[in-house]
Amino acid sequence: FVPPGVLPLCRQPPAWGRAPRQPPGLPLAPCRAFSNNKIMVELDESSGVATMKFKSPPVNSLSLDFLTEFCISLEKLENNRACRGVIITSAVPKIFSSGLDITEMCGKSTEHYAEFWRAVQEMWLRLYGSNMVTVAAVNGSSPAGGCLIALSCDYRIMVENPKFSIGLNEAQLGIVAPFWFKDTFVNVVGHRVAERSLQLGSLHPAPEAHRFGLVDELVPEEKLQEKTGAVMAQWLALPDHARQLTKSMMRKAVLDRLVAHREEDIQNFISFISKESIQKSLRMYMEMLKKKKG
Repeated sequence: FVPPGVLPLCRQPPAWGRAPRQPPGLPLAPCRAFSNNKIMVELDESSGVATMKFKSPPVNSLSLDFLTEFCISLEKLENNRACRGVIITSAVPKIFSSGLDITEMCGKSTEHYAEFWRAVQEMWLRLYGSNMVTVAAVNGSSPAGGCLIALSCDYRIMVENPKFSIGLNEAQLGIVAPFWFKDTFVNVVGHRVAERSLQLGSLHPAPEAHRFGLVDELVPEEKLQEKTGAVMAQWLALPDHARQLTKSMMRKAVLDRLVAHREEDIQNFISFISKESIQKSLRMYMEMLKKKKG
């Protein structure tokens, strides 16, 4: 389903989007791939499962370009009848996604902030409201917006490595997680865990994240692909319409809430991010990152 108020970028499926009819007895074309600067997608038409890999080194930060490519890639898959599920993972070692790109929020115009925040909203609305089965294969650390992507999927499998952490740590940067980040988090881990974690800006090591239910399973890195495929097969064994209607029923209220307050949410973001105290915090954080790199 498409959330109310969220219009597809284009009504027509992309040129590659429909599976060609195969003569009887011939195997299906095993794999189609498309790639852009920051995201690589492969679709196995025999299983109906696509893999979307983030490839925006060093840390897969969610820039405006990244978010735009993410939405376009997801839409291509949604429009393809051969695709029933998507596995979201990273091609960059040790990191799933570091979250929102700080440079998009520092020293820019109000018009840029509005465009950027609308793209963040669009990414969430499309992923959280996707008709497809969505499985996050979290193969590295995943703070803030990276955590939101994982939370927005139907199922989360994380590599069993205590050095990898996940959480909505916005409070550590002096930023407040928006209400729809919070709603998504609460729906996964419950109110008390979410309240404490959000106030402290906690990043949870993989074992702790699993204990809280923030991720559904932990697996050794070498087993991640195999396990993700098995989980996807389990979800795809159900009739699509029943699963899709159930997903819509469970998520509609949260999606509708952002759709109803979308412009207000953008204005709140602009007002907040434009404050000199917030800009100062972001500049300090960026300086700290530069020193770490140095």
